[in-house]
Amino acid sequence: MAALTDLTVAQLGATLARKEASAVEVVDAHLRKLEEHRVLNAFITETPEKARAMAGASDARRAKGEAGPLDGIPLAIKDLFCTEGVQTTAASHILEGFVPQYESTVTANLWKAGAVMVGKTNLDEFAMGSSNMTSHFGSVENPWKRKGDNRKLVPGGSSGGSAAAVASYMVPGSTGTDTGGSIRQPASFCGIVGLKPTYGRCSRWGVVAFASSLDQPGPFARTVEDTAILLQAMAGHDPKDSTSAPLAVPDFVAAARNPDIRGLKIGIPIEYRIDGTSPEILALWSKGIDMLKAAGAEPVEVSLPHTKYALPAYYIVAPAECSSNLARYDGVRFGLRVPGKDLAEMYQNTRGAGFGKEVRRRILIGTYVLSAGYYDAYYKKAQQIRALIARDFTQAFEKCDVLLTPTAPTSAFAAGEKMDDPVTMYLNDMFTIPASMAGLPGISVPAGLDRDGLPLGLQLIGRAFDEETMLRAAAALEAAAAFGGRPAGF
Repeated sequence: MAALTDLTVAQLGATLARKEASAVEVVDAHLRKLEEHRVLNAFITETPEKARAMAGASDARRAKGEAGPLDGIPLAIKDLFCTEGVQTTAASHILEGFVPQYESTVTANLWKAGAVMVGKTNLDEFAMGSSNMTSHFGSVENPWKRKGDNRKLVPGGSSGGSAAAVASYMVPGSTGTDTGGSIRQPASFCGIVGLKPTYGRCSRWGVVAFASSLDQPGPFARTVEDTAILLQAMAGHDPKDSTSAPLAVPDFVAAARNPDIRGLKIGIPIEYRIDGTSPEILALWSKGIDMLKAAGAEPVEVSLPHTKYALPAYYIVAPAECSSNLARYDGVRFGLRVPGKDLAEMYQNTRGAGFGKEVRRRILIGTYVLSAGYYDAYYKKAQQIRALIARDFTQAFEKCDVLLTPTAPTSAFAAGEKMDDPVTMYLNDMFTIPASMAGLPGISVPAGLDRDGLPLGLQLIGRAFDEETMLRAAAALEAAAAFGGRPAGF
């Protein structure tokens, strides 16, 4: 039998159901893998005792015939989700040592389904970044390496720890959050599947906020089917979150197990052939179109004319909301406090010491665009552009059922390679941000390797709350691409 750590979520579920292994044995195998690859720095907080206790409870439920859909499945949780009794830091010094007394809705749903938490994963501080280099707890290393080059590569961001944990077989699945591409881009860099649901599909309650109108929790796994299984448990209406959609949860798993896309129209946005994109990415995109066509789909060209404005509009909207959300970290109520001679100096000292460089940059940008005299010129204008971007997608979906695009403009880059130029770093999200601005679901599927032996992903974008069609197309793409790549030594 294959090693327990090599099995997918679906395979582990079947193994546990057949009682070929206990939940405790499954968890112990993954905890050993976690210890073996600790050098990747994928985790901020490990919870082995809690994991074994949860696994023991899972075995007891199974013995009574009360197992849930995820019973005994070990998962890693991005350290942006509040977990009761377990430190939650958002990878920031300002929240170091903060232990919530409540559970986020998404993680509560996962525990209700029987999943087991092995730890909290590293991320870019407050989810602000595309490389996982801005964490107060150190950068995360991508398990992949270029051929003949031993330099450390970034796993992508912000959910880089969650992606690296899955790609290195520490866990079969994990949670992330996607604001402008923070699930899809690291999935592409790490050669796994990452799914951003429609905005409102998964509750944001108990998730540390970055940009409230954009943030959306979603899953990572090594197969499309596994992301559907995780999303099935994560999703659902939550009255505690005013942006949570009051809709029934469809059968995502059935959709992912049905790769029949005959007659489906696949939109190919002409504006996504952007300067600076790797020729290998463009070649893979063309190959992806051919693969879906061979599976019975019909490619159609569509236009998203406001695509070029998505990135600049995002970097006004997101920092503005971040400036507002992060105002609560002042040293008064929770988290870090650095004393001063008066209240104003205490605020200044706490925020100066508690926030990293990238977070401070975005707070300053956001405060500027919201300030008197600039609100109409910047923030209001960006929101108007956002409405036009959403309209572009609505019109495109009159001609097609799902869109196919690259996920990222390049494969994973070396640690520190682009850190000196924040604008170049921001360009990593140019293919993922438009769907985020429109609140649409997107999924990155590993579809090939570049000349350096690094994984490349293709992105599928669906209509709002139509993850089912997107998952069907993703399953077809996955089957045709037959990726099967694995980082050496993992």
